[in-house]
Amino acid sequence: MRYTQNLFCFLALFLSGLGLKAQTLEVGLMGGGAGYLGDLNQNSPAKISGINAGAFVKMNLDPYWALGLHYNYGKIKADDAVSDNGHFKARNLNFHTPVNELTLQLDFNFLEYFAGGGAKKFTPYIYTGIGGILFNPTATYNGNDYDLRFYATEGQTKAYKNYTITVPYGAGMKFRLKESWGLMTQIGYRITNTDYLDDVSLRYPGPGSWDGRDRAQESEFLSDPSNALIGAAGTQRGDFRKRDTYMFVGIGISYTFVSQKCYTF
Repeated sequence: MRYTQNLFCFLALFLSGLGLKAQTLEVGLMGGGAGYLGDLNQNSPAKISGINAGAFVKMNLDPYWALGLHYNYGKIKADDAVSDNGHFKARNLNFHTPVNELTLQLDFNFLEYFAGGGAKKFTPYIYTGIGGILFNPTATYNGNDYDLRFYATEGQTKAYKNYTITVPYGAGMKFRLKESWGLMTQIGYRITNTDYLDDVSLRYPGPGSWDGRDRAQESEFLSDPSNALIGAAGTQRGDFRKRDTYMFVGIGISYTFVSQKCYTF
């Protein structure tokens, strides 16, 4: 937790320091859908499973480059019970988690644009950056929710971390609406440094993995809710990829404060 807090503080201080030299300040709101690609959704990178909303503050360094601090909140989920894959349906795993994300992102506009002016009224753009997220995978069975980190579903001796580094990247379009108002659309993926967004990573543990632990019966069920149809000890619970990915897609609106010393065109 301390690592993530330090990262967030560094991003905020870095951006505020840059703002002393930047010439335009842009603030905005975003909203749309969220998706996930991982052990419970292995082949549908554009599948929407929840919502997202966020806000940002951005410094337009010139008409082509902008650096921004972004906060996003999203919800992602997947459920084997509704899968078209017979093996997944029998496996019977599910999860849902909130995603709290703070990132420092660099935009590149392909055309000479920014919301407070510029030669063009629109531009395609791409972005990338670095940041951190908080997550908490939860499963639901028979109307009850289970905080999966604390049930050691793969026989772990301690709970895995519920925070990690994330690398966002994506593309979109920006449009100048009127004076300093702008509209944007985007789709972006986030590569994480964890395989536990969905609580699934390694193999099914063997018998006795939870002997002497609290809630051992619940842990055994949550590890393999297939009624022993799938979960032979030592076999893979999910896929072989080492990192889970999530996605945000949406639309936003922004307002740009143009300083008197703004660059000219």
